[in-house]
Amino acid sequence: MTLGEEIPMIGSWFNLYFTENNGMAFGLQFGGEWGKLSLSIFRILAVIGIGVYLFIISKKKNHNGLIFSMSMIFAGALGNIIDSAFYGLLFTQSSYHTLAVFASEGQGYATFLHGRVVDMLYFPLIDLVKTDAPSWVPSFVFGGDGHFIFFRPIFNLADSAITIGVFWLLLFERKKLAH
Repeated sequence: MTLGEEIPMIGSWFNLYFTENNGMAFGLQFGGEWGKLSLSIFRILAVIGIGVYLFIISKKKNHNGLIFSMSMIFAGALGNIIDSAFYGLLFTQSSYHTLAVFASEGQGYATFLHGRVVDMLYFPLIDLVKTDAPSWVPSFVFGGDGHFIFFRPIFNLADSAITIGVFWLLLFERKKLAH
């Protein structure tokens, strides 16, 4: 797929939408080469810490819900690290007109730990143009383009695993985490 290409999967409710994320959640990023490297190193250290914690709670035979939530966070974080570490080495630069293809050795678009994370899951559940909206909807809900889309983020399976793990942790495991 080219960057920005979209394939409808379930009507207009679920699409595969090819985009690349240079930073972290919601496209937030630290500036420049050092910012990207710092983010990658932070991710690696966080995954090591989560992995050690997961090992300890597994050995103690802690509550399965805590192990589940930490495993989801660990797996998602590790998936995003692998993507950002190797995607830039393995593929050529994508654009809105050019497909990313497997690169010859040393011909990828980025060096180790400087690649982007591919996001493709897009669920625009409600898509309104300002003129189609009911009169009771305040005008500030529409962006500068006069368009309102409920659930605009584009994400990947690793992001989903992290989100599920964090929500499970916050909803069901807070008390167990404190012990």
